[in-house]
Amino acid sequence: MIGFKKVPKRAILLSFVLSVLLILLLYVDIETYESLPVEEIEFSEQFSKPLEQTNTYKIHEVEDGENLSIIFENFGVPLNTAYKIFRLDSKNIVTNIKPGEKMRFEYSGETLTSIEIIKDQINSILITLDPEIIFKDITKSIELVESYKGGTIQSSFYEAALDANIPEAIIMDFAYIYGWDVDFVFDIREGDEFHVIYETPYSEGEKVRNGDIVLAKFVNQGKTYYANRFFTSKNKKEYFDEEGNNMQKAFLRAPLDFAYISSHFNPNRMHPVLHTIRAHNGVDYAANRGSPVRTTGDGIVSFIGQRNGCGKEIVVNHSNDYSTRYCHLENFSKGLKKGNRVLQGETIGFVGSSGLATGPHLHYEFKIGNKRIDPIKVKLPSAEPVPKNLKGDFDTLFTNNKKLIEEFNRLYPTSNE
Repeated sequence: MIGFKKVPKRAILLSFVLSVLLILLLYVDIETYESLPVEEIEFSEQFSKPLEQTNTYKIHEVEDGENLSIIFENFGVPLNTAYKIFRLDSKNIVTNIKPGEKMRFEYSGETLTSIEIIKDQINSILITLDPEIIFKDITKSIELVESYKGGTIQSSFYEAALDANIPEAIIMDFAYIYGWDVDFVFDIREGDEFHVIYETPYSEGEKVRNGDIVLAKFVNQGKTYYANRFFTSKNKKEYFDEEGNNMQKAFLRAPLDFAYISSHFNPNRMHPVLHTIRAHNGVDYAANRGSPVRTTGDGIVSFIGQRNGCGKEIVVNHSNDYSTRYCHLENFSKGLKKGNRVLQGETIGFVGSSGLATGPHLHYEFKIGNKRIDPIKVKLPSAEPVPKNLKGDFDTLFTNNKKLIEEFNRLYPTSNE
């Protein structure tokens, strides 16, 4: 008899579950699956608008030999625009550009919108091109900043002033203002004091140029000299002492800055080359070869050339029968000739050793009529004082400036700080 083996219940249950799953898989209708929805992307209108133009600029410094046509071509100025600029520039303000001046070309995208010709740190000419060509003069505002400096001389005024951090241009102005009364080599003594209030013009935070001395005080050999700036008319700047006397004289005391006297006026001097007693009718100033020689007063050049032991020389005739002579020059100022009018302080030549000379120096003579006078001792005629109708204004200004410089000196004693 054939028997049946008993199957475990767990196996039967597992087979049943698998069968059900198989049936379900067979009856799934895969066609009922629908495709996933596609998301539609909308483009914003802002992406279709053109980007804004960027403003840029280029700077060009005018070089020697360049002209405006070449520069315009290099910077893409259209020919018709250039033609209109030239036509509108009736006074040649734009076309007379100079080497060293700068030009600023501004663009919007690739389109040129303006040209600025920068004449200096303050003044420029702006040419706008859109919508029409317009010329406009631009002058930047200036701020005047006052400074005070002072010091005590140990050996040289120039060196002491540099140690006091005074700008070199102010040092030269100081020496020029006092140059009619003080020889800054011969008259200087140890312990002399100097004080100065000066202006410096600034524009947009940058120094524009060297300014003016407002008030100067100089103590020389125990004597105090003041020099106060005062405008006797709108554009005429002069310097006067505390009494209102003009600091300027008809003649400068010396024709050189910061040179020293190597030989004084002496009618019985032993000549250094000829070795004989020969009158020395002037003053010799030892200086570096090539140092500028300035005329000590306004006048007319009556002689320029070379003669005798004086070498290359210049003679200047002044008013009231005064004349001055400058000898042993290396060269004359370019273009200077007989008959030219020269102004006080103007450079007329350069120190040399032409003629009978042992080394570079200037021989300087001062004559009244036919008589030679010692240039160091002669009393020099003065220029006009403060006009009477302005004396009250001058006195008030000087009093205020004097108080200011004394207060500065109290706060900052003369120790070259």
